[in-house]
Amino acid sequence: MFFENIKYIGIPFIAAVILGPIIIPLLKKLEIGQSVRKEGPKSHYKKSGTPTMGGIIFLIAMIFGVLTLVDLDKKISIIILSTLCFGLIGFIDDFLIVIKKDNEGLNPNQKLIGQIVFGILIATYFFKFEGSEIIVPFMTNKMIQLGVIYIPFMAFVLVGTVNSVNLTDGLDGLASGVTVFVLLFFAYISYKYGETSIMQTSLILAGSCIGFLIYNSYPARVFMGDTGSMALGGAVGAIAMTLKLPLIIPIVGGIYFIEALSVIIQVLSYKYRNKKVFLMSPLHHHYEQKGWKETKVVIVFWTITLILCLIAVISLL
Repeated sequence: MFFENIKYIGIPFIAAVILGPIIIPLLKKLEIGQSVRKEGPKSHYKKSGTPTMGGIIFLIAMIFGVLTLVDLDKKISIIILSTLCFGLIGFIDDFLIVIKKDNEGLNPNQKLIGQIVFGILIATYFFKFEGSEIIVPFMTNKMIQLGVIYIPFMAFVLVGTVNSVNLTDGLDGLASGVTVFVLLFFAYISYKYGETSIMQTSLILAGSCIGFLIYNSYPARVFMGDTGSMALGGAVGAIAMTLKLPLIIPIVGGIYFIEALSVIIQVLSYKYRNKKVFLMSPLHHHYEQKGWKETKVVIVFWTITLILCLIAVISLL
C-alpha cells in the first residue's frame, strides 16, 4: 500500500516545499503578519509580525495534487468544496486582521453564521445523495439511521470540527502535525473500506501539510492563519462524513476535542464562578504557563494523537 500510493504524499509535499520560498516572501512584502493576542503567553510576543495566512501554501499544493492525481467524483468534490468554503471564511477573517493591524477580524457571530450556512448546505448534500447512515465505533458493523436529524447533526459536527481545529492552531506545528496523523488515519480507513479516491485525497492533504510543516514547525517561519486551520477543519469534517464516521472525530481528533472543551470550561467557569480552571486556555497554553517548552507541548500532543489514531482503528475492527 505504501509504495503504491507514495506519490499521493510525495507530489503535494514537494509542491508545498517549492511554494514556501515563493509565498512566504510575498506575505512579508505585503506585510501580512501575525498580530499576537495581548492576553496570550508573553513568550509569544516575539512571534508578532511572523507571516500568516500560510495555509495558502498547503491549499494550493492540495488542489494541485487532487487535480493531477485523483479522478474527481461527487465525494471528492464535496471534500474539496468543504475545505475551500471554510477556508474562505478564515481567509476573510485573516485579511481583516491584517487590514486592522490587530487580532480582531470577523466578529464571532459573523464567523459562526457563515460556518453554519456552509455546514447546513454540505450536510444537506450528503443527506440527499449519501443517505443518513453513520457508523458507531466499538460496535462491529453497527450502523444507525439518523433520518432528518442527520442535517443539523452533521452541520454541528462540521462547525464544531472547524472551530476545534482553529483553537488547536496556537503553537508552531501543532495543528498541522496533529492533522497529518488524523489524515493518515482516514487514508488507512478509506483503504480498508475500498474508498480509493478518498484515500488518495487524504494522503494528498497529509503530504501538503507535511511540506507546510517544513516552514511551520518551531521556530515557525509562517503561520497557517484561520485560512489554513478552518480549511483543515472543513476537510477533516467532510472526510469523516463521506466515510460515515462523524462519531470517530472525538476519538481520532481527541486533541481538537480537548482544546475546544478547555475553552468552553474556562469561559463558563469564569462567567459563573469567577474562577479559572486552567492557567490559560486553550489547553496548550495551560501547559506553557506551567513551564513546558512549546516544542514539548507539541510533541506530547502529537504522540497523544498517534495513540488515539490507533485506538480509533481498533474501534472500527
